[in-house]
Amino acid sequence: MKLYLSGLATLLTILIIPLFLVRLLLIPSFLAIEYRMPGFPEDTYGFTYEERVKWATYGIEYLVNDAGPEFLGDLRFDDGLPVFNEREVGHMLDVKIVVGYTLTVFRVSLVLLVGLGLLAWRRGWVDAYRLGISRGGWILLVILFTLGLLAITSFWQFFSAFHAIFFEGDSWLFAFSDTLIRLYPIRFWQDVILYIFGGSALTGGLLGWFLGKRP
Repeated sequence: MKLYLSGLATLLTILIIPLFLVRLLLIPSFLAIEYRMPGFPEDTYGFTYEERVKWATYGIEYLVNDAGPEFLGDLRFDDGLPVFNEREVGHMLDVKIVVGYTLTVFRVSLVLLVGLGLLAWRRGWVDAYRLGISRGGWILLVILFTLGLLAITSFWQFFSAFHAIFFEGDSWLFAFSDTLIRLYPIRFWQDVILYIFGGSALTGGLLGWFLGKRP
């Protein structure tokens, strides 16, 4: 039983750390910081910094609220044209579904890990629990280091493979003039992946090292 507890703690750690980083980036304030990053490309079609933050915030909020597609579909520019076209709204609905499942996995995993911690404390298996988390941290570090090398070697292939797993066909491809690309250009996703992979690898390494030491 103790070995199963330790193994489950390892698996949950591998899941929780990157999913926590994903949830952390799903806040509007991240956009304001990201658009100010050195070298972040300007919108060649005319969005100002303030307009970018405004419309991109709607996109982020839609992913984590309970609203329907009309939350984005009803948005209009000052000239009355829709901010997001029908294809963009449809893709954002797909993303919202994926995000919903992802955050559910995160919450359930976190509750399970806490529950395992309480069980380990009551049964006197704290060392096994601690080492399980430590092992999960090291494994996550290795996984993300490998995936990071693949992303650096060919980001577009990595990005395409990721979308092929979660979305059908070319539903995630848009013209450079479409609002989604203007708000979330490829540099945005490169930075997001860097933050998630880098932050998760660092957290995993620290947990692996600190919790792996014998008290």
